[in-house]
Amino acid sequence: MKRFKKIIITVLISLGLVLFSSAVFLLCTSQAANATSTTDTTTSNNTTNERARDDGRAQVNEQYGGTSEAPNTTNESTGSGAGGFSLNFNGDSGSLSATVRILLVLTVLSLSPAILVMMTSFTRVIIVLHFIRLALGTQTSPPNQVIIGLALFLTLFIMWPTFSSVYNNAIVPFDKGEITQEQAYQRGKEPIREFMYGQTQSKDLNLFCDIAGITYEDYDDVPMHVLIPSFILSELRTAFIMGFLIYIPFIVIDMVVASVLMSMGMMMLPPTTISLPFKILLFIMADGWNLVIGSLVKTFQ
Repeated sequence: MKRFKKIIITVLISLGLVLFSSAVFLLCTSQAANATSTTDTTTSNNTTNERARDDGRAQVNEQYGGTSEAPNTTNESTGSGAGGFSLNFNGDSGSLSATVRILLVLTVLSLSPAILVMMTSFTRVIIVLHFIRLALGTQTSPPNQVIIGLALFLTLFIMWPTFSSVYNNAIVPFDKGEITQEQAYQRGKEPIREFMYGQTQSKDLNLFCDIAGITYEDYDDVPMHVLIPSFILSELRTAFIMGFLIYIPFIVIDMVVASVLMSMGMMMLPPTTISLPFKILLFIMADGWNLVIGSLVKTFQ
């Protein structure tokens, strides 16, 4: 009896869902039909208005002698519309209108991740911090959010003199109208080029110059499209060297713990489980964060 009641309830629910779906379908169909009829009515009205406008222009041309070559007898609008997009420069002062400034700001914001990663110290900092976590053996401590936040603030600290130079020498004079846009670009580019060139190794720079077929006598002769990949390659090499040096003491601890466990016959116990507290203890006793961060920042001086 209970099973029969369940079957009846299931059938009733199914019928209710079918009726509800049919009602929704009919409602949507009626709305679509109404929208189609409204669109057709609007289109026919627009067509009628255009025909009436053309007939009126033809009557005016017949009465006053207008020809088809006259500019006022065509359907094109000769006046300036209210809605449009224009770029205005304020004379020869070099200042830009508000529209152009908003456009430039949006462009810089869209390119800021690539600029941050490829043209600053962020690459070296984030790789070294990641190596610290791997060497300690802590899987998610510190978490990625903390590592990225620390890398961002360290990058801001390291790049602050460069950013200040760009702001004072390029952005402020350009905003006051003292220099042109091209001069602002050249002044803003020089501090960043000096930073990247100071951190780029000669063999990396020579590699990309040979690939591009470029010879240089001074760093001013090196174009940006050659300097940027050279700088990135040098940053990767330096970061991996520092990561290797960070790994050495923790590998020694792992080897000692593994040897002790093997001598005690505890081969089924993972050495990393025992060595993790000792590695954390060593990192704390040596004041590892102070030592690593201080050494990392000093590599850019």
